[in-house]
Amino acid sequence: MAAGEPGDGGMATAAPARPKIAVIDLWKSFAGREVLRGINLEVPAGESFVIVGGSGAGKSVLLKHLIGLIAPERGHVIIDGEDLTSCEPAHCLAIRRKFGMSFQEGALFDSMTVFENIAFPLRRHTRSSEAEVAARVRECLALVHLDKIENKATSDLSGGMRRRVGFARAIALQPEILLFDEPDTGLDPITSAVIDAVIVEMREQLDVTMVTITHNMQSAFRIADRIAMLRNGQITAVAQPDVFRSLADPYIQKFLAGEPLEEEVA
Repeated sequence: MAAGEPGDGGMATAAPARPKIAVIDLWKSFAGREVLRGINLEVPAGESFVIVGGSGAGKSVLLKHLIGLIAPERGHVIIDGEDLTSCEPAHCLAIRRKFGMSFQEGALFDSMTVFENIAFPLRRHTRSSEAEVAARVRECLALVHLDKIENKATSDLSGGMRRRVGFARAIALQPEILLFDEPDTGLDPITSAVIDAVIVEMREQLDVTMVTITHNMQSAFRIADRIAMLRNGQITAVAQPDVFRSLADPYIQKFLAGEPLEEEVA
């Protein structure tokens, strides 16, 4: 009888949960410059994982690898146990449909109304009737606290409203994973806090896994379960927010304090 089976006096050991996202030894360079240098990380289902780092550290490049917009030179991106870097194109597309992505500054179609922006993925990727599309658009706007603005032109929106409409579009197809690319860049502190509160609420209501990249540490501490530092193409630290604040790494402490970093003043 194997150890841990009933009747042997031992205790069964549960297998560790499979991560929702796993990145294994990921490398990428552009024009001979190494941007990602052996990235390894795991994100369990339901976690809000935040990646911080200086400008040019490779945060956006890493995020685009997660959703398959960029192919690595070597290494793997595993989503729910399936390798996004080596699957057949049709199957890769099916894996990518698990994602919703909110781009910097919303990336809305300026020639479309708010309604048309959010309806776009629904019309493109589903067979929903127009009545069903309209109902889903209203539902998504309600989730980001922007009721009754569907007929507005995107040019009439404030910066914070544009981000939230971008969030609404990202969740339209009911993704399992949400990616946020610098969600509060260029926003004032109060609006940034509102955006962070919406992100936290979306996670609670939608039961999704989130990966956010940002350089705003106040935002990171508000929304993260864990924070990772990306520096020189590598993940140099991963910790829960309270632990991250007290890490002894001089680079991290300077980053938290907003002090000049050696590579930026050299």
